[in-house]
Amino acid sequence: MNWNWDVVDDFMPRFWDGVLVTLQALVLGSLLAFTLGLVWAIAQRSSKAWVRMPVTAVTEFIRNTPLLVQLFFLFYVVPEWGPAMSPLMTGVIGLGLHYSTYTAEVYRAGIDGVPKGQWEAATALSLPPVRTWTAVILPQAIRRVVPALGNYVIAMLKDSPLIAIIGAFEMLGEARAYGSETFRFLEPITVVGIAFIVIAYPASLLIRALERRLVR
Repeated sequence: MNWNWDVVDDFMPRFWDGVLVTLQALVLGSLLAFTLGLVWAIAQRSSKAWVRMPVTAVTEFIRNTPLLVQLFFLFYVVPEWGPAMSPLMTGVIGLGLHYSTYTAEVYRAGIDGVPKGQWEAATALSLPPVRTWTAVILPQAIRRVVPALGNYVIAMLKDSPLIAIIGAFEMLGEARAYGSETFRFLEPITVVGIAFIVIAYPASLLIRALERRLVR
């Protein structure tokens, strides 16, 4: 099959629609994963078993089940108990919830890496728990985990095509749909593959630059 630039031109409007969906899912999913992951990490350090144990059980369950199964559950099963969500919103929640269990482990490692003396100093100064976390512990922990968090953003980007299964047509979903309609897969799939590289590589450079800045 020969390359046809007319096919590329015809596919581009749908490609840009897919790019928008991909970026929305990536940005919103990352924010959810980072926020919820921090909640999981702090909850797992609780001295109260009724807080720590359920959170640990939930995160272990989510981390050890496939993302695709979770997306199907959110899209097809959850609406039976409550309001239905759009495919994109379901994808955002699915990606964010799934990756929050991994970012929780990253945060926990960063928190554990804070020297014990920092905790003791906060106690000696009679800092309240919220102040201890926000002013002493988290600023140091987050500096340690930025590269790992960034790697999960890139991993989430590579997993974003899964949301097309529930109808949120990101880049690859649009390419597959276009190919099925026109029987031309070479051009759209190639364009999407290049797009993933164009997005992921600069993101990795940005993460490295941010890491160097934070460790100064």
